Amino acid sequence: MRLLMVGLGAIGQRHVRNLRALLGDRVELLAVRSRGLTHILDDALKVESPDGLSEKYTIRIFDNLDEALAHKPDAAFVCNPTSLHIATALDIARAGCHLFIEKPLAHEYAGVEELSAIVERQRLVATVGYQLRFHPCLTTTHRLLESDAIGRVLAVRAEVGEYLPNWHTYEDYRGTYAARRDLGGGTLLSQIHEMDYLYWFFGLPERVFTLGGHLSSLDIDVEDVTSTLMQFEEHGFRFPVHLHQDYVQRSARRTCSIIGDRGRIDADVLGLTVKVCESSGELTQCHEFRDFQRNELFLEQTRRFLACIESGERPVVSLDDGAQSLRMALAAKESLEKGIVVDLSKTCKGS
Repeated sequence: MRLLMVGLGAIGQRHVRNLRALLGDRVELLAVRSRGLTHILDDALKVESPDGLSEKYTIRIFDNLDEALAHKPDAAFVCNPTSLHIATALDIARAGCHLFIEKPLAHEYAGVEELSAIVERQRLVATVGYQLRFHPCLTTTHRLLESDAIGRVLAVRAEVGEYLPNWHTYEDYRGTYAARRDLGGGTLLSQIHEMDYLYWFFGLPERVFTLGGHLSSLDIDVEDVTSTLMQFEEHGFRFPVHLHQDYVQRSARRTCSIIGDRGRIDADVLGLTVKVCESSGELTQCHEFRDFQRNELFLEQTRRFLACIESGERPVVSLDDGAQSLRMALAAKESLEKGIVVDLSKTCKGS
């Protein structure tokens, strides 16, 4: 199998390590690079060596995408900055190449439907890198919701917060994609995992309202604290969901609490626990995943992607799934910028 990496930053290198672990010498790796950095990162995002990346993992490096596509890779991993995702993915899809696109799918909706049409016409496998779909805390929470463990959902509060300079300590945070508007950064897009799992749990919200902005002293030009209130509907019943996102919390937090009319689910993604209480407040279930290793998320999503290429089956996170979470994030951005409630129930996919 011949695979193309577009971008070899932190996430691109993680995919390279995992592809070598899963496929060994059975995969030929190509890469397109823009910054030309050669340092080698480990799973903890520490610099293992200042140079030698392509030699260590036997990667053929190309200066531009056309040169790499001329070698007819079977699939490509799009790991460049968010604002470049769609243009890159369109060129790759037109070449008949399967697609793994890192989250978020894009920084705007333009081009998403064209990409979807090409993928469908060419019968390509296309997935978006929402690895939290494989996290045991969230798969357990999804299963509990599916089994009606807490009855009808009445309210939800999700939170993600992590100090931006600690994301990639090997580089200046001010130049990273998450910190720059021109690269598609900001909490609403860079921390979009929460949007995706809320969509997975409850579907697309009807209405979205967001407050916040660039509130901290971080030297960035994007929002770093946001609070989004969404209205969801299930079986004719509407309920609120509050999502908090920030670049400022130390230590990091990633939690989701779901209140039902027969109990409550508390998922602590970083603490690796899911607790269920009945309406009386008594703890009835406690799921712990203390031995879970974070890289297993990335390994599993890559296994599934490669399996879908072989079988032709629909991926766990489809291109349409990625488009719907993008719609949620873009609605939140519009709300934040205009100070309005955005009604997603009255908008078409391409709006």
